[in-house]
Amino acid sequence: MKIVGISCSPRKGKSTFYALETCLQATKEADPKIETTLIELSGMKISGCIACGKCTKVLECSQEDDFPKMIPILSDPELAGLVVATPVYFGSMTSQCKALLDRCVMFRRNGFLLRNKVGGVIAVGGARNGGQELAIQAVQAAMLVQDMVVVSEGQPTSHYGATLWSGHPDGIEKDTFGLETARSLGRRVAEVTAKIHG
Repeated sequence: MKIVGISCSPRKGKSTFYALETCLQATKEADPKIETTLIELSGMKISGCIACGKCTKVLECSQEDDFPKMIPILSDPELAGLVVATPVYFGSMTSQCKALLDRCVMFRRNGFLLRNKVGGVIAVGGARNGGQELAIQAVQAAMLVQDMVVVSEGQPTSHYGATLWSGHPDGIEKDTFGLETARSLGRRVAEVTAKIHG
């Protein structure tokens, strides 16, 4: 079973990466049978969907950018779950995240390849209450359209997903509450993945 985590920050190796890394570590600790992969969109060029229609006939895209690298990863039959992590930009996901999710229409068009995959979301905001839940819900909406099984961050809080604060005075590493939501999400993704794909 494979869980792929995608950091949708334009900044490599920063707060969103750290949050996602924390989440995926908890996933592996919860179920050692799960193989995790962390992908950063930073430095990649993924343009928005242009509705050309090519992917209605074949699992290919007409655009020449970095998205084709994602196709074999996200269409892998061993893929059991997907964790998307995004910074909050103006109350929603980053443009990189939106472009990625829009381009994933090809998986829906070619037999709902993401159907029944477990979906979890992490949002990192500059303020403690800086739009994280809105950003999470926007990503979850795209996952639901793919017929994925969307999970919360699980108990004890069980809200929308992992919410972290990059503006903590001592850095995201000291955001104890936020990091615990990331770990809880990782454990919940592992738990539901085992129930569905175990």
